Amino acid sequence: MSIEEYLNQIKKMIDDLKAMSANLGLANTGDEYKIISELFTYKFLNDKLLYEFDNREDQEETFEDFVDFAPMNLARMNKEHLVDHLYQQQNKDNFNQILDQAFIEVNELNKDIYTVETVSGQKKNLFEPLSTYIRDSSKELELAKRAINIMAEHKFTNIYEDGFDYFSSVFEYLIKDYNKDSGKYAEYFTPVSVADIIADVLYDDKPVRNVKVYDPASGSGTLLLSMANKIGTNNSTIYSQDISQKSTQFLRINLILNKLVHSLPNVIEGDTLLRPDHLDENNPDKLKKFDFIVSNPPFNMDFSSSIESLKVDKYDRFFAGLPNIPKKKKDGMAVYLTFMQHILASLSKEGRAAIVVPTGFVSALAGIPREIKEELIEKNWLKGVIHMPSNIFANTGTSVSIVFIDKDKTDDKVMLVDGANLGEKKKLDEGQRTVLSESERQKLIDTFKKRIEEAEFSALVSNQDIRENDYSFSAGQYVEIKDIELDFDIDERIKTMQRDIRNNLTKSEKLNEKIADILEV
Repeated sequence: MSIEEYLNQIKKMIDDLKAMSANLGLANTGDEYKIISELFTYKFLNDKLLYEFDNREDQEETFEDFVDFAPMNLARMNKEHLVDHLYQQQNKDNFNQILDQAFIEVNELNKDIYTVETVSGQKKNLFEPLSTYIRDSSKELELAKRAINIMAEHKFTNIYEDGFDYFSSVFEYLIKDYNKDSGKYAEYFTPVSVADIIADVLYDDKPVRNVKVYDPASGSGTLLLSMANKIGTNNSTIYSQDISQKSTQFLRINLILNKLVHSLPNVIEGDTLLRPDHLDENNPDKLKKFDFIVSNPPFNMDFSSSIESLKVDKYDRFFAGLPNIPKKKKDGMAVYLTFMQHILASLSKEGRAAIVVPTGFVSALAGIPREIKEELIEKNWLKGVIHMPSNIFANTGTSVSIVFIDKDKTDDKVMLVDGANLGEKKKLDEGQRTVLSESERQKLIDTFKKRIEEAEFSALVSNQDIRENDYSFSAGQYVEIKDIELDFDIDERIKTMQRDIRNNLTKSEKLNEKIADILEV
C-alpha cells in the first residue's frame, strides 16, 4: 500500500467513525475523539501484530508462541482479541461486553509498557471500554457492532517498515473539528514538511548514540518523530510532556508504531510550566538536560492563574521575565516566551534546539523578546533563523519562523533565511494552506546548512551586525537587494520625459491663454 493510498484509507476510516458517532448522538462531544482514536489505535496495533506474525523468521512458530516472545514494539493480543475474531462474534447478544472485555484484557497484557503517567503519578491505560463513552445503555450493543464492522473493513498492511508519523495525518484531519480554538494550550499541529526541515537542519548527519530528544509541548509528536527517525530510533530516546490528553494519546501510539516503545515511560501528561516532570536524576531541584530539543509551543493563551506560582521558580528558568496579562484579552498572553526560556534551561551544554515562534518575535525591540534575543547573541547560541510562509499551519494564519540554537557554536555567524514568499496556496481539507514543494523544502535546508547567501533570500551575518540592529533577527534587514536590469537606456528615457514635460507645459500655457481670452469676453 502506498502512502497516498494509506492516507486515503485513514480519512475514509475516520469519516466512517464520525458517521457512526453522529448516528449515535455523539458527534462533536468530548468523547467522540476518544472513541475514534481508541478504535483507530486498536485497529493499527492489531494489523501491526498480524503483519509481524506473517513475516516472522520461523514460519513454523504458532501465533501463541510468537505473542509470548514478541518484542516490546508489538502490542500483545490473544487470538480472541483480534479484530477478525471479534467480527465473528458480533451477532451475540452480549457482544458489547465481549468487545469491552477484549479492551480490558489487552490493557492487562500490555500494562507494563503501554500505560502513560501523569505528573500526579496516575497511570492511564491504553484503552477504555467503549461503554465508558456512551450514556445510553441501549446503544452500547449498536456502538460495539458498528465499531467492529468499521475496523474489520479497513486493512493496513505493509506500512510498518520505515519510520513514519502515522498519526500526523489523523491529527490534522481531526483538528478542524476538535481544535477550533487555534490558541488552545498545546494543541498546535506541526506540518510534516516543517518537522522535516527542522530535523534536517538540526542534525548534522554525524553518527550519534544514546542521544536524548525532548519536546516540552509535544502535541502528537510530529517534531519528535521526525528528529528520532533522522537520528535513528535505535540511537535516540524520546522525552515529552503535554497537558493535552488527546495529543498524548496520539504520541503514545506514534511511538509504538515507530519502534520507540523504549521511550514510552518518558511520555508525560501534564503542565510543563507549572510541573516539569523531566528532572535531573541526581538532583530533583534541577531540570534534566537534553541533547536536542524541538518544539512548536502554543503562542498565546491565558495562563494568568499560573503567574504567581511561576514567579517563584526553583528551576531558575525565567531570566527574561514572565509575559504581562493583557487587560482586555487574557488569552493573548505570550506563553511561547515562557516555553522558550524553559527550553534554554533544559538544553545541555552542547545541545541544539529548534523552536517555532511567531515571526514578530525576531524583530521585537523591547520586553521579554529583546531579553531572550540578547541572551542568545551574547552567549553565541543563535545558529540562525528561517522565516516560513504564512498559512503553513492548519489551525493558524500566524506568520512563523524557526529559531535554531546551538550551545556548542564555534563562530560568531548567524544564518538568516527568508522563505516567506515560498510555497503554493492550496485548498485542503482543513482550509487554505501554503504548501511547500519538495524543491522549496530542500532549498531552505541547503541554504541554511551550506550557508548560501542569495540576494533577497538569505544572508550570513555576525553577532555584531545583530547588536547594531538592536538584536533584530529579521532577514529582510540584512539580505542584499537584487540589482535591477533595465531593458531600456535610462539617459534616453530621461531625455524623452524632459521633452514630454516641456511639450505639456507649452500646451498648458496656450490653454491658459485661450481661457483668459474667453473670460475677458
